[in-house]
Amino acid sequence: MRTETLPLDETDCFSQFFIDYINQKQELAPFYSAFPSVTNFKEVIEKKSFKDDHRQVLVKVLEEQYEELDISDAVSGNISSLADSKTFTITTGHQLNIFTGPLYFIYKIVTVINTCKTLKQAYPDYSFVPVYWMASEDHDYDEINHFFFEGKKYVWDTDQTGAVGHFDPSALKDIVSKLPKGAEFFKDAYSQKTLAKAGRSYVNYLFGSEGLVVVDADNTDLKALFSPVIEDDLFVHSPEDLVAKTSASLESQGYKTQVHARQINFFYLDNGIRERIEKTDSGFEVVETNLTFSDYEMRKLIKDHPERFSPNVILRPLYQETILPNLAYIGGPSEAVYWLQLKAVFNHFDTSFPLLMPRNFALVIPSIASTKWGKIGLSHQDVFLDNEAAFTKWIKSNSDHELSYSHELDELKILETSLKQKTEVVDPTLTQHIEALYATFTKRLEKAEKKLVRSEKRIHEDRKEQIDAVKEILFPGGSLQERKDNFLNFYLKDPHFIQNLLDTFDAFNYRMYLMFE
Repeated sequence: MRTETLPLDETDCFSQFFIDYINQKQELAPFYSAFPSVTNFKEVIEKKSFKDDHRQVLVKVLEEQYEELDISDAVSGNISSLADSKTFTITTGHQLNIFTGPLYFIYKIVTVINTCKTLKQAYPDYSFVPVYWMASEDHDYDEINHFFFEGKKYVWDTDQTGAVGHFDPSALKDIVSKLPKGAEFFKDAYSQKTLAKAGRSYVNYLFGSEGLVVVDADNTDLKALFSPVIEDDLFVHSPEDLVAKTSASLESQGYKTQVHARQINFFYLDNGIRERIEKTDSGFEVVETNLTFSDYEMRKLIKDHPERFSPNVILRPLYQETILPNLAYIGGPSEAVYWLQLKAVFNHFDTSFPLLMPRNFALVIPSIASTKWGKIGLSHQDVFLDNEAAFTKWIKSNSDHELSYSHELDELKILETSLKQKTEVVDPTLTQHIEALYATFTKRLEKAEKKLVRSEKRIHEDRKEQIDAVKEILFPGGSLQERKDNFLNFYLKDPHFIQNLLDTFDAFNYRMYLMFE
């Protein structure tokens, strides 16, 4: 594929908070450990400390989770290598969206894999394992029950409740039968007993050759490693105050924070249940259920059944860093921003804060869209303008008439300055009247210019339809392509699609890729 890249801040697709982070605005420096450059990984590697017993538990659990799959030597070798003190992980996480969900899931995985390859070249004495952390404990079914393929929304209807990773996915084989040839591997995946096992199956099919390791942290042995944090959160509530203070500091700088800590940041997890735990006068209760616990019973439950405690968005990152020898977390713009609220929590629990790497961003431009856009005469960067702005730009560039009043507005500004100078000599207080007149006439001229442009637009309505048609291909439903379209839209037409991404993306190039088919 031919590619170009654009600065992310020129796409108007990201929050200023995220843009300030990737531009390394100094005011945000206290909220993370170091910026994710290849050079900065050196110090992170040298300082990283991870308990050997945690490594042994991790390897044991992963071997158990993979025992039902045929795996590549790359995956097997990576799992074994995690017992070595010179092996580290690079991690991304995502929900268990059916059929992988939106395209950016694939971009996340590709970024993780390429990061490990780059680091291995830079630091050959160490090993780096790409990890996909499945959000198997998530209970937000509505967010994972659909995907978009060839303009159609496919939806999975089920009355199952609780953690989605526990769901029986067998009914999804009916959707597989409706897809074109090339997606049969999903049928094998959705023959697994749970959605979590299905996720590991299809991700292993797509990325096993690259050594990607899939972690399902919904596990008793892994949760046991996190027991001290569970007990602190339930009885001391340290994270609540720590996150609140960090959030207040960010908000004082004008940033809108993404997440908010509760007094207790764990759900109670069991068959068909994932509900919040709340403190009561007599102990604890699980909301939306009849379950109650005394303080003694809760402490005993933490010891005997740590798997029944599921961290929310505040403590899931800390859980990840507790059980993985991790150096960096790769996420989207919203993830990177909310992690910036959590550094104090990591410090409190004496856990190293990972480097926060943005995933790769891309827009795949089919040849038909590229050809049509080229005929329209706008630049590739202009595809990121909203439809009306793109049409306005085309009108002003292609009209046979002069549609801009910029010269007249400049003349008006000169006139204002001249009038104010004359007025100040006689009565300085009247300059405010001159300024008000200037503001009024400026607004009227700008309004008149917009009316003139609208009149010209009516003459070229066919061009507006052409712009809208291309934009719908690239931004389906007004969303970024990567946030809506499923990867099957491209993979089934080109089985080398994922390999092309692996060959094209530079994990450390924090720009928007334009990829021309």
